[in-house]
Amino acid sequence: MKHLVTALLLGASGLALAQPVTIYGLVELSGAGATSGTNFDNGVKMAVKEINAAGGILGRKIDYISNDTQSNPGIAKSLAQKAVDQEAYVVMGPVFSGSIMVSMAETRRAEITNFTGGEAASITQQGNPYIFRTSFTQATAMPKVARYISEKTQIKKLAVIYVNNDFGKGGLDMIKKALDKSNVKIVAEISTESGQVDFSSPVIKAKQSEADGLFMYTNEEESARALRELRKQGYSKPVIGETTLTSQKVVELAGDAANGAIAHVGLTADAPQPLIKKFSEAYLREYKFKTDHNGLKGYSAMYIVKAMTEKIGKFDSKALAAALHGVSLSAKDYPGILMDMSFDQNGDIDRESFMTRVDNGKQVIFETLPAMNRK
Repeated sequence: MKHLVTALLLGASGLALAQPVTIYGLVELSGAGATSGTNFDNGVKMAVKEINAAGGILGRKIDYISNDTQSNPGIAKSLAQKAVDQEAYVVMGPVFSGSIMVSMAETRRAEITNFTGGEAASITQQGNPYIFRTSFTQATAMPKVARYISEKTQIKKLAVIYVNNDFGKGGLDMIKKALDKSNVKIVAEISTESGQVDFSSPVIKAKQSEADGLFMYTNEEESARALRELRKQGYSKPVIGETTLTSQKVVELAGDAANGAIAHVGLTADAPQPLIKKFSEAYLREYKFKTDHNGLKGYSAMYIVKAMTEKIGKFDSKALAAALHGVSLSAKDYPGILMDMSFDQNGDIDRESFMTRVDNGKQVIFETLPAMNRK
């Protein structure tokens, strides 16, 4: 009888260990952030499918539950509370800076590791030990693009069109700071709204500023509308931006108007690395459309979770966050992360990045920039 009880207890323990581990996605599947959130969510789902097919993490399958924030910070916050109530191991998202700024307070209180695609510098300046980026902070990205503007172009006077939210205002502050000691002067700061449809007035203001070039820092759909309006009004000066400006969605929506746009990107499906090419082809087969950088961010983040959970040897979100600070991972050892990467003590990611230009309807990489810690 004693042996039977022991066997039953061991069997119950084995079943418990085999229970799926819950990971929650807080993603923009509708609203202004639908393009970003859908790609990010699809990337996570692809990684989960592959990981589960290979036996899961530490013998446990992943139960990934994606929830639509509707691009609304208030909804993101309530969904984060739901993730906490469901005892999620890790939370993926939101992607929009305004939403993660609100929702991460909930995951922080619960000591749950939280990955975000948000780029606003303020996200990782709050001292939150549980937040980790899948994209560059503006504080990392802006010096790279500012260096390009000041050293590789003839621009001396620059107009800036930005979106009036946490993402856009943070980008404006950082590009101003990055250009402060250069020979480039910002002569116009032109505010636009998230979801704005008509860009005729911002473009007129940019033209009237008599700037030598334009720096564009808006979300994907707005970037495409602005590029079309720039073409309509015959704007012929350089248009430079960050990741969103030359993303796949912008190229699709703007058509020929996107040609000539230049941007610094932290991740791109068009990167020449074999692992990224393999992922991009698999994504296209799975979803029947080409991913943008957000798909890579979601996919690689899930594989970072796998690598680090196996390193610590247990499912402990607090221990996972502690182990992530200061870690460096090689794509040779962990192919799913796609590129060599590291996290600093703030949760900011570092890796190679790229300068891109849209030529004939395609994003073309014309320069690879080293990771910041390998200047």
